Amino acid sequence: MRQYSADLTPPWKKPKPVPEVAADAGLVVEELSTGFCGAVIRCEKTAQGPTVTLEDRFGKHRVFPMEPRGFLLEGRTVTLVRPAAGAAPARPSRTASGSVAVPGARARVARAGRIYVEGRHDAELVERVWGDDLRVEGVVVEYLEGIDDLPAIVADFSPGPDARLGVLVDHLVPGSKESRIAAEVTSDHALVVGHPYIDVWEAVKPSSVGIEAWPRVPRGQDWKTGVCRALGWPENTGAAWQRILGSVRSYKDLQPELLGRVEELIDFVTHP
Repeated sequence: MRQYSADLTPPWKKPKPVPEVAADAGLVVEELSTGFCGAVIRCEKTAQGPTVTLEDRFGKHRVFPMEPRGFLLEGRTVTLVRPAAGAAPARPSRTASGSVAVPGARARVARAGRIYVEGRHDAELVERVWGDDLRVEGVVVEYLEGIDDLPAIVADFSPGPDARLGVLVDHLVPGSKESRIAAEVTSDHALVVGHPYIDVWEAVKPSSVGIEAWPRVPRGQDWKTGVCRALGWPENTGAAWQRILGSVRSYKDLQPELLGRVEELIDFVTHP
């Protein structure tokens, strides 16, 4: 006599099995309930069950229970399990900005929010150090060729809760033209920050470029041309910039006054 299964659920309605993935150090996952994304730092056995510690791109650590169907890996729901005993530990790789790299991550669809910088050199330096992070976050960086028209640009952009605008300016010091413009356009959805340097060239550490210090250029001279003269470089500012940019390999080659401001803008425009 033919035997029939008690389970009459059609195969296409049955939940698909969720793969189990070893929580090896450096694996980048997203915790489903909180959206926290980070690299696996360690796994531990506790009285409540196994846990995993994740580190996000800013170095923040969070501990989560390794529950079934609790994580996303490259867009797929997975269950994390403890690595096999004796598995070799690995340190998560880092991007040029020092954040945790996301292996194989595709660029996110661009957000409505933007980061504006003053000029092409600023944009190229930001791309050099934060490019991987910006693509993962879906943040586009554009340059303005100066900020004299910033109030009109911000008004045209119309920043809002879902379209935040961050602006990085050079030489943002009290009493300057830049500080007055920044105060005019800053709002809940538009943030203007800056570094104290005359030009973004100075935000690169002299030791990285192979010089003792950035020279002082007399007022009234073109600053970049004056720098080339003082350093004995050919008076070709484009070639000089390529020389400077080529010396930047990671965030360690930049001054903290610039590092903090760019990180602040990325946080601002990606805030939920």
